Amino acid sequence: MAWTEERVERLTQLWEAGVGTAEIGERLGMTKNAIIGKAHRIGLKARRASPKRSRGQLLRLNGHTCQWPSGHPGQPDFQFCGDETISGKSYCAEHYARAYIRVMVPRQDKANAA
Repeated sequence: MAWTEERVERLTQLWEAGVGTAEIGERLGMTKNAIIGKAHRIGLKARRASPKRSRGQLLRLNGHTCQWPSGHPGQPDFQFCGDETISGKSYCAEHYARAYIRVMVPRQDKANAA
C-alpha cells in the first residue's frame, strides 16, 4: 500500500499519541517495519522501548543464558530461551544446532582433478 497524505497524517497522530508500532500497522494495514521506516524517514521523534519489558529481559540474560529469541519483538509473549549456553557460545545446545548447520562439501578425487 502506498503512503498517501492521509496515511502519513494518521501515522503522525497515532505516533504522537503513543500508540505502539504494531498497533499503528494494524490500523493502517501495513507492517510494523513499514511504520518504523516511514516514521524515521519523516523525522518523527524516536521512542524508547517499553522500559518495564526491556529491563526484565536484560536482567535475565547474561553470558551463560541462551539468547535465542522466541515470538515477535513488541508482542507481550516475546522472550529469550534463557537455558544454559554451550561454553563460549550465545545459544544452548538445541538452538546452537539450529543456528549453525555444517555444510558438507564433496572432496574431489585426486585422479579426477588432474
